[in-house]
Amino acid sequence: VAKDLALQLAVLRDRGARILDRGRTRYFALHANSGHLVTAERLDREQLCEGMQRCVLRCEVIVEGEM
Repeated sequence: VAKDLALQLAVLRDRGARILDRGRTRYFALHANSGHLVTAERLDREQLCEGMQRCVLRCEVIVEGEM
């Protein structure tokens, strides 16, 4: 995320960057030391996308302040 947004890691930490997942379950997290988007827990495709051929999980990255 840091690389894709051309931001320093300190900017992500200082501006309170966060991941918004749909629903109640938090599937993704932002690794503070690397700026990588990581899974927050093990994902079970059969449970999440039962009966669907294509499985897509969407999330938003929010960075507070001006960029």
